[in-house]
Amino acid sequence: MRILRIVTATTFLLSALALGGCQTTTSGGAVGAERKQLMLISSQELDQMAAQGYNKLTADASAKGALNTDSAMLQRVRAIATRIKPQTRVFRPDAPGWKWEVNVINSNELNAFCMPGGKIMFYSGLIRQLNLSDEEIAVVMGHEIAHALREHSREQVSQAIAAQTTIGIGAALLGLGQGSADIAGVAYKSLIATRFSRTDENEADRIGLELAARAAYDPRAGVSLWQKMIKANSGGRPPEFLSSHPTESSRVQQIEALLPTVMPLYTAARRGG
Repeated sequence: MRILRIVTATTFLLSALALGGCQTTTSGGAVGAERKQLMLISSQELDQMAAQGYNKLTADASAKGALNTDSAMLQRVRAIATRIKPQTRVFRPDAPGWKWEVNVINSNELNAFCMPGGKIMFYSGLIRQLNLSDEEIAVVMGHEIAHALREHSREQVSQAIAAQTTIGIGAALLGLGQGSADIAGVAYKSLIATRFSRTDENEADRIGLELAARAAYDPRAGVSLWQKMIKANSGGRPPEFLSSHPTESSRVQQIEALLPTVMPLYTAARRGG
């Protein structure tokens, strides 16, 4: 009963905070990826932090001799980014004017990301070990750019601020000790926070597929990409409802469902040169 009271009070206070910070960061595009987001910090703050973090990452990689060591791979990734960046205006008119950066770290890690403000990093292991085609790289890049367009990092930071604030206030109002507040915090991290992350991933998949298609990269490559990821991640993983990412099989299903929407965009982009 006590935990129920904590959750009820926390939900009420979180809703009150949300009323003052809800907005949407992008247009929906053809795939309809649009919803209200809780934003309690400014884009400028997060962009500055992201730029600092990206600069440190590239500096550290350069010092280790791991930055942009494969010129052919770097040229591939930057050429794909050059085609995708103009398409971001469909979702955000300001995005093509961001201070974009694209680099590659020599590492076996299967990873890539785009920080707020357009700071893109690919890890060579993702491209080499999965033997990615340009189309598959474009789907990955579109997905990562979508996170930046939707400002998912800013949203997650805002959610964490709101949750921490409301959990603390709720415990104080109800005269509960730190232990009860900790329980509520664990519940938030285990269930609510992971749900937010899966929402982010699904949005990024949808927007990323449209970006790739508009840049004249075959969106059907999304299916082959995630089939490769299924093979690469054949080890154990937690159930989807407790995971921060959708299962690869569910991603394949979503991509297949979106193909009738994005294939005409790809066809039109090919015709337009």
